[in-house]
Amino acid sequence: MVAAASLVAAVGAVTGMMSAFGDGRPSDDAEPLVTRSPSLLLPPPDVPAPSPTPTSASPSPSKSAAVKRSPTPARSEPKQEAVAAPVRLYRHPESQVLDWVASHPGDSRRTVIESRIADRPAAVWFADFTPATITARVRAVTAGAVAEGRVPVVVPYAIPQRDCGGASQGGASDLAAYDGWIDNFAAGLGSDEVVVILEPDSIAQADCLSAGVRADRFASLARAGRVLKAANPKARVYYDAGHSGWKPAAAQAAFLKQAGAASAVSSDGIFTNVSNFHRTSAEIAYARQVLSALGGPASLGAVIDTSRNGNGAPADGEWCDPAGRKIGEAPTLNTGEARIDAYLWVKLPGESDGCKGTPGTFSADYAYELAR
Repeated sequence: MVAAASLVAAVGAVTGMMSAFGDGRPSDDAEPLVTRSPSLLLPPPDVPAPSPTPTSASPSPSKSAAVKRSPTPARSEPKQEAVAAPVRLYRHPESQVLDWVASHPGDSRRTVIESRIADRPAAVWFADFTPATITARVRAVTAGAVAEGRVPVVVPYAIPQRDCGGASQGGASDLAAYDGWIDNFAAGLGSDEVVVILEPDSIAQADCLSAGVRADRFASLARAGRVLKAANPKARVYYDAGHSGWKPAAAQAAFLKQAGAASAVSSDGIFTNVSNFHRTSAEIAYARQVLSALGGPASLGAVIDTSRNGNGAPADGEWCDPAGRKIGEAPTLNTGEARIDAYLWVKLPGESDGCKGTPGTFSADYAYELAR
């Protein structure tokens, strides 16, 4: 399928790590973390907070024209300006790439894969339908991020008929079951900042559904956004806008509006390019076109998956583990681009689309090819 974007996670596995945003600046986690455990739009995460800067000293007291000097006023202590701490994105300590790095100490590819992929924050996927455990598993990620003072990115991926029966098929049995799963997912979000990438492909790929089934899906997605944001008002929820090589912006915006993406009670905006390869510049232009057509509050923004778009998309449209690709801009929360909230690594480089291995499984060969 030319337009397919995801094929992103094996059923029953949490495959990714945590993600961030970037435009060529160093990553939040470009340097290894000290440990391997677990207000967007604050100062750039890759720049250490400067030491508080004193204000200028009081001017020297002026001399009187008279013979006597005016008394010298007492010197005031320099004032300290408050400096906000930089926001860092969370790198989850459990991922296939970290497992590979730990188990291959002598591999010649290890240094490149570790420094350019494993040490970067990326998204944590929840791809299996497990209502009984999903709250605890989400809470483990968000609590781990809070403990490190970082912002996690989580991906709920269990909508019924996801991927329209493709390689990443699966999800809940029906929308009633999905609604309950989302309730449980939301219960694990905590009360601190978290980015939610809501159901990749669920809107852009909805043409595979009948009109009635599609309308029901969109109603469930709108509900999901409301539930997530009600559970944690600091959660930022983004909806599926496909990518610049897929649907026209106006057509995608019409679907997004039906799914609740234009409402501030359910949405903070859109995401593009998840598991795909289109260049950041093309995605910025496309995201802005979609947002313009979508309408809604001016606060709505976009996040872009830059994990594998360093060389752009293949000319032949191949989307399944294509050769000649490379990692893109490092994850960061500071893009410097209007209405572009972040660049994220939603799809973890090296995890297969289904051609280098089972969807969602890690390929060291592919990771090395992307990273070097």
